[in-house]
Formats: sequence, structure tokens, C-alpha cells
Amino acid sequence: MFESFKSFIAEFVEGERHPSQFADDDYRLAAAALLVHAAAIDGEMLPSERDKLRALLKRNFSLDDASTDELIEKATAAEQESVDLYHFTHLLNRTLNESGRARLIEMMWEIVYADGKRDELEDNLLWRAADLLGVSPRQRIELRRRVGGNDTQETGA
Repeated sequence: MFESFKSFIAEFVEGERHPSQFADDDYRLAAAALLVHAAAIDGEMLPSERDKLRALLKRNFSLDDASTDELIEKATAAEQESVDLYHFTHLLNRTLNESGRARLIEMMWEIVYADGKRDELEDNLLWRAADLLGVSPRQRIELRRRVGGNDTQETGA
């Protein structure tokens, strides 16, 4: 009983601190980290990419503004700490069904095209992510064409 009272006082004195709603094993964090990676792979995240990222996360995960900001912050940190895509894709493979994994690849294409162009780094990322998520090359290309419209540019991946 004394411990819970002490905890209550500590929270009161230190200000309102709420635990993150996005645990390390939350598929939304893994998905957001892949989207952050797609937005920043070419060296910088442009405002158009940041806006698209925010809109996709908010809409697809039914988040409010504060939760969306928290997810982006945690995903950015997770993406910067990661050494590869496997940590994220492994969790997503355990959590999402086939259509959910394909939807994630589609969301990544939406991030890629947010700045109006795509490059080899982005193509390579989507190829690797789709492969790790079990999305076929045919489906990856169909999703790219659906998102990119008339973009038929081939960059090797």
C-alpha cells in the first residue's frame, strides 16, 4: 500500500507522465518505422513526405493527433537504432495477414511518391521490404503502378 501511495506522489510531483501506448512489440510501431525509413532513405524527409506519413498513420491506425505524433517520434527512434529491416518485418509477418502486409507495401509506395518521384534507393527498399513481408514481385509492381499512376520508369529493382 505504501508503494502505491509513493508512486502516486512521485507522479504528482514529477508531472503527468503517461506510459507510451506503443510498445516495442506493437505492429503499428514496426509499420511506422518502415514508413519513416521509406520517407528518409534518400537523405531527408521532405514536408510532403512528412505530411503523407502523418496522414497515413492517422487514417490507417485511427489515431488522434497526439498519438500520431507519439508514434512518429517512437518510430523515428526505432528506425534510427535498427541495423536492418528484419526486426520490423519479422514482427509484421507474425501480426499481419497477407492483405495487411500488401497494404503496408502500398503505404510505403505512397510515401515514396509523396515527393513526386522515386529513385533506386527507394526501389531497392521496397523490393527488400516486400520480399521480407512475403509480397510477391508481381504484387509489389502492381501496387507501385496503382500508387504511381503512369510511372513506368524502371530503376532496376
